[in-house]
Amino acid sequence: MPRFYPSILISDAYGSVGEVTFFHRNGKCYYRKRSHSRYPGTAAQTSALDVHRRALAAWREVPHQTQQVWNRLAEEVEPHRPPFDHKAFISGQNLFVSAYHGFATLGNEHQPSPLPFESFPPFAAFLGDAVKMNGSLVIPARVEIPHCPDASRYRLLVKIQLTAPGRCRHLGLLRNYLAEGDCAAGVVSVVIPGYAGVWGFDLDQFQVYARFILLDRITGYRSQYHEYATLIRATEGTAIGPASQED
Repeated sequence: MPRFYPSILISDAYGSVGEVTFFHRNGKCYYRKRSHSRYPGTAAQTSALDVHRRALAAWREVPHQTQQVWNRLAEEVEPHRPPFDHKAFISGQNLFVSAYHGFATLGNEHQPSPLPFESFPPFAAFLGDAVKMNGSLVIPARVEIPHCPDASRYRLLVKIQLTAPGRCRHLGLLRNYLAEGDCAAGVVSVVIPGYAGVWGFDLDQFQVYARFILLDRITGYRSQYHEYATLIRATEGTAIGPASQED
């Protein structure tokens, strides 16, 4: 894993160019040969790609004056990817596509209107023991958003991977699930249909790796993610236990 060293001309790098991919780990930049996967993708991945294509097509239909409004709003929005130096900002197209994706995830896909990006409130989420119901895994998630008078505007998006206890995570196996219920309820449900087929096993205990993201139902924007890992039990039944605070 060769490391990239900054120079006078290039202070940092990320993403792919030519046959090289730059990535960050533990605050340092490395590079590797760019991979060219022949894997056609799952149905969910293909669906997500279709949403992205529709988002780009929708941007091209936005009048130029409105695109300029998006550009002005984006001047104060930092990207969710490195470098996190408070110097990089996204484009109006990035902000538009982000909102489009957010609304699509919320089940309300449409061309968004330009709205300022508001800082998300501090939040925390915890997963509890799961219940197996009709081939689905139902995991309760307790969401805490202190000092937020309008928590109902937020939904919890969970990127999750299940493994056997003690197994390491694999970012490529994270799957997106929008929790049922808004965050004002305090406890929401993460429902994973066909979980045994998604990860290829069914156990009574799972190692869970997750990323928690808030989705704004008004703007479509999303928060920066919080990483989380825990062990949960999974039992047959209909009752769901309280969410655990174990990290």
